Amino acid sequence: MRRKLLICAGAIAIFFLIAAAGCVTIFHSPLLTHYLESDSFRQAMETETAKGLHFVECRYSPIRRTSTFTAQSESFEARNGKKAMKSLDTRGITATFDPWGVFVRQWRFSDGRVQSGDVEIQVYKANPEAVAPKPWFAIFLPKKVYLKKIESNHANVNWRFRGEQAGFFGTQLLITPHGPDFEYVATSGRLKMALFPDLDLRRAHLLITKTLITVYDIDLASNSSSEESIHAQANAGIGKDRSVNLKANFNAVPIRPWLPAEWKGRLKGSAFGDLHWTGTDPKLENSSGEGSLRIRKGRIDDVPLLEKLAELAQKKSFEHLDLNECSLSFGWKYPKIDIKNISIEERGKFRIEGELSINQRRLRGTIRLGLTREYLDWLPNPEEVFSRRENGYLWTNVRLFGTIDDPEQDLSPRIIELFKQSPGAYLGLLFRQFEGWLKRAFSHD
Repeated sequence: MRRKLLICAGAIAIFFLIAAAGCVTIFHSPLLTHYLESDSFRQAMETETAKGLHFVECRYSPIRRTSTFTAQSESFEARNGKKAMKSLDTRGITATFDPWGVFVRQWRFSDGRVQSGDVEIQVYKANPEAVAPKPWFAIFLPKKVYLKKIESNHANVNWRFRGEQAGFFGTQLLITPHGPDFEYVATSGRLKMALFPDLDLRRAHLLITKTLITVYDIDLASNSSSEESIHAQANAGIGKDRSVNLKANFNAVPIRPWLPAEWKGRLKGSAFGDLHWTGTDPKLENSSGEGSLRIRKGRIDDVPLLEKLAELAQKKSFEHLDLNECSLSFGWKYPKIDIKNISIEERGKFRIEGELSINQRRLRGTIRLGLTREYLDWLPNPEEVFSRRENGYLWTNVRLFGTIDDPEQDLSPRIIELFKQSPGAYLGLLFRQFEGWLKRAFSHD
């Protein structure tokens, strides 16, 4: 009995040795190299890769075998993607073949590296893919291409946003399978997108499936070496459920790059805050949310209104505001926006508190304006308007109304009424205006 077991074990060992030797012979055979570099193999790989990556068509440049299990191709192009990837253009491709994949009927590649490439991603609707009939011997052949990972040190991942190209450019990209879909991790590079200033990408990790886009984390900054950060996580349905849930927070973000061109030279500071956006779909009209904003080291310069106030009050310091405090909270449920807990102050000069709302562009609200007494000396009897004294300021309530295109307030009529009651003060104001005009007209500067 023992002799029979030894004979069986020896036979099995010899079989595996012969099989291994056969595999080594096959994989090192010049005939195999000739086949791998042939047009027929390249076309077969194009067909299988198109199926594996869910493209209608794709094309490799000539394939060269560089070692036993490694091959290279100068370029690869794929178009008309059916799932998350819409198109793919890569250059300098190296792939390592895993022969064990044959035993599970896969063309398995354990490592794929790309020198550079462009990936265009898209939101897609899940549709069953047609299955072409196969010959009877197909049961003995690998039935799909499996890529363990694709890496690129210089890739562009782009998409369409508001009719323009947007994306991460010059990023290091890692793509890994996630069931029938793909997971993306991008590090470094630059985000370019309409409505946003260009931002450095520290890291982005997302998954796109047939029903959901999941942004696990994205970390952005105007300058990646600075202390600023913009973090966001989000889920967006792309099947029957189209709901959106986005949470973001930002710290030490310079505000100037985010401002309209006419305000870039007038405001500066660093923004801190958070945002939570939800909606039944991505459309603004079906959204709601809330958030907060704080500005540190805020400064306001070269604003015509402030220059006019400085001229009227004969206080040059009104031309520049250095804000010790600037914060607010907000919430919206389309089409209404509520802005609350407004708090803006330069200590020893002024303070603003209050809340306002905007509903279909109509403006409503009340703010409390406080000024120190020295900044009200230009007014006759300022206590008649600024009637409440608290925390070193004289206060008045200012009602806001009108529209955001044509805002109105009730403070100006009350100030005009003060001058009507004191013609001498009004005349003095006119003389100061005339004096300022003469200085500008005859200035040698």
